[in-house]
Amino acid sequence: MPIPQRAPGVDRTLLRDDVFRRLRDAIVDCTFLPGEQLKDMELAEWLGVSRTPVREALLRLGASGLVVSKPGRSTAVSAIDPKAVRDARDVVAAMHVLALRGMAGNANEGELDRMRAANRRFAVALDAGDISAAVDADEEFHQVPVASLGNDAIVAVLDQFGPVVRRAERSRFAADGQASFERHEQLIALLASGDARGAEDLTFDTWHSLSVDEDSSVEPR
Repeated sequence: MPIPQRAPGVDRTLLRDDVFRRLRDAIVDCTFLPGEQLKDMELAEWLGVSRTPVREALLRLGASGLVVSKPGRSTAVSAIDPKAVRDARDVVAAMHVLALRGMAGNANEGELDRMRAANRRFAVALDAGDISAAVDADEEFHQVPVASLGNDAIVAVLDQFGPVVRRAERSRFAADGQASFERHEQLIALLASGDARGAEDLTFDTWHSLSVDEDSSVEPR
């Protein structure tokens, strides 16, 4: 094959991923509420990009269940569907248990310190009533074991289904975030002591403690 005479164009992968993350986070933090219509032209103007990466991001968000589209009509933020959340929760729980299984008994002080710092930020956010910051800190906390394991397949699964669960977690943190803080502290203690089975069981129980019923709602940011 002859070598092309011109260099390839700029790789737009990072741009597409950034647009996807911005829209995903805006849905999770309730910048865009369930039922709100998402128009690609308005979103492109808001983000300062062309409509192409916005359309691609909306397709990815549809695959995650965060938006629903009607061909030729409209795209809107999906309602929080209890069954979809429960299904995603079960998958997310399994991924985090796998990550803990790889980390338990091998956790180093640097990793534990990052978890402690994230949990302190979680507590501060709860005290301030900043649920969006609490969700972010909780994500950072649970990301430490995932990053420690370094399993790209787990990361991909969590990227798809994690936001569905995160959106529902806002109500839990608003109602009783202290319980989550205490579970975090218990998990750190179990990892520090090398209690792998205890850490796995607590992680499983933590994610499955998220109950979603037909009256579930989200709190504005």
